[in-house]
Amino acid sequence: MEVTIGVQNVARELSLETDASAEEVASAIDAALSDGGVLRLTDSKGRQILVPGRALGWVQVGESEKGRVGFGQI
Repeated sequence: MEVTIGVQNVARELSLETDASAEEVASAIDAALSDGGVLRLTDSKGRQILVPGRALGWVQVGESEKGRVGFGQI
């Protein structure tokens, strides 16, 4: 699952690949926003990403897209 996080007052976004489901990521986001706590996600390599709930600008959750190879029609 690919997750992209926009942080307030930061020009660059955070992108990570996680083994968690979309529901697990959504519940972690909801908990961080409702409690004013910290969004804590673990990427597929085992590293933890921590973002304060108050600093979240936006979060995009979606399936990772496989790279295309060759000449295909769009």
